[in-house]
Amino acid sequence: MSPEPGGARPEAAAPAAAPSPAEGSAEEAQRLLSAAAMGAFRLNGAFLAVSEGLARSGGLTAARWQVLGSVLHTPAPVAGIARNLGLTRQAVQRTADSLVEQGFAEYRPNPAHSRAKLLAATGAGLDAVRRIHPEHRALAERLAAELGADGLRDAEAAIRALAGALDRIGAERA
Repeated sequence: MSPEPGGARPEAAAPAAAPSPAEGSAEEAQRLLSAAAMGAFRLNGAFLAVSEGLARSGGLTAARWQVLGSVLHTPAPVAGIARNLGLTRQAVQRTADSLVEQGFAEYRPNPAHSRAKLLAATGAGLDAVRRIHPEHRALAERLAAELGADGLRDAEAAIRALAGALDRIGAERA
């Protein structure tokens, strides 16, 4: 038994009943889910802060870089970008409109859907991302040195696995 906050041990406290295996597993799963969520929130904040700094070198914000990065190689409808990024369609629409206004992207006709145009990167958008590349690579190298190549691969795989599991079980995202 662990000491009380003041350092004294309780004299006559009855031992806690051991949870059944099912309860223990559920409690452990709940604890791990909470810890993973808190870690993901912290990681998201860290990624956003770092991304804002990186994106500045390309004349972008983190949000614009994220959306533009989704269409560097293949144009996509805003709804598809939102789904892939786990964001609302409205938030991606505002960001896409801003990218178009600034000349980093353009809307193109969508042969599969007349109303849902495709967002595509322009030459200026590709150039902006190219300007970010050296600092992005340097950050990747620093992370690989800190975690090791296998550690970085394992982290990416764990994040992908958790996101996939949440998608499969239909967890709601805000």
